[in-house]
Amino acid sequence: MADMNVWSQRDTCSIVGVGNTEYSRNSGRSELTLASEAVEAALKDAGLTVADVDGLVRCDYDVVTPHALSMSLGIKNLTYFGDVGPGGTAPPGQVAHAVAAILSGQAKTVVVYRALNGRSGLRLGSGKQRIHSDVVGGRGTYDELFIPYGLIAAGQAFGMYAQRHMIDFGTTTDQLAEVALVCRENANDNPNAQSGGKNLTLDEYHNSRMIATPLRLFDYCQETDGACALVITSTERAKDLRQHPVLISSVAMGAPDDVRGGVIFPSVTRKDITYLSSFNCAKTLYNRAGFGPDEVDVAQVYDCFTISVLIQLEAYGFCKRGESGPFVESGAIRRTGSLPVNTAGGHLSEGYIHGMNMIAEGVRQMRRTANVQVADAETCLVTGGPALLTTALMLRRA
Repeated sequence: MADMNVWSQRDTCSIVGVGNTEYSRNSGRSELTLASEAVEAALKDAGLTVADVDGLVRCDYDVVTPHALSMSLGIKNLTYFGDVGPGGTAPPGQVAHAVAAILSGQAKTVVVYRALNGRSGLRLGSGKQRIHSDVVGGRGTYDELFIPYGLIAAGQAFGMYAQRHMIDFGTTTDQLAEVALVCRENANDNPNAQSGGKNLTLDEYHNSRMIATPLRLFDYCQETDGACALVITSTERAKDLRQHPVLISSVAMGAPDDVRGGVIFPSVTRKDITYLSSFNCAKTLYNRAGFGPDEVDVAQVYDCFTISVLIQLEAYGFCKRGESGPFVESGAIRRTGSLPVNTAGGHLSEGYIHGMNMIAEGVRQMRRTANVQVADAETCLVTGGPALLTTALMLRRA
């Protein structure tokens, strides 16, 4: 791509450990227990111990605080802690914070994590936490401006994005279905996937119940109990650790030109509601990485709903705006296509760990240890939730 302003810190930090719990509908454990289990697994994967950890970064929606996790694990030398949001925007941004802490000398080994009982506990997609709140507004959500009119859950906003995309570009439900079918096919080869082994056909997709027109049941991500964690350190130090380091070539954050306050709902008041924050984030990400979409081998695209994948494929330059429907229909995002997407099953079929599991899969792709491995993959794009603000990162095989 033209006008590259390559990031001076490209490849100076690496992900050296990944860990996760099982992904289920009922964990039977607290979020703190889940987070501790995932972090311990990530440290073991890296060949490190709790004594090496001096930084923690959480998602702002996570109920597990850095001090609670430090107490649970016995972290004695915490010198950096932070949180990133909102919600699904967080995971690539959490990595960005970890990189910033390491490069600025505030920490040497940073763990980022996400833990939630998203099925047996607080179900983020239900909207009940908004309806039943005793507080009007709060946290800058502007919920009180939308709830009286029936807009209470994220899926309704994404349903509006999908309707607008269909009106403007002729996108079809078969094209939405292709995203769901690809994710399920990949999940069926992932032993840890929540929906693994459950085949999905096009007829089953179309016969599933409508939830927020035009989005059906299988356009929605899983509701998942589980946790996932990553260990990040300098690339120089990573050379001496257990795993093949996965280079962090670029991190980026972005917002649309006419950004709104709130979390999701205010985005539907923008003039062009399918021109999401990912378009601006992509420019920064590619400039810092020093390469563009033609050199991306595999992508983990935040799929809270199928439409979010279509919009981001356009935003990150894999097809022109309005052409993502025909792009996925061509087979391009299948494991044998030009851009394999969500190779572990994504949020639609592996599990919804608010994006952290997408980064873990990116790491496995770069290590070449994934269950659905893309042959000779050298680069992997990972994106965050795209509604208002967003974050993304580019991973590269060392």
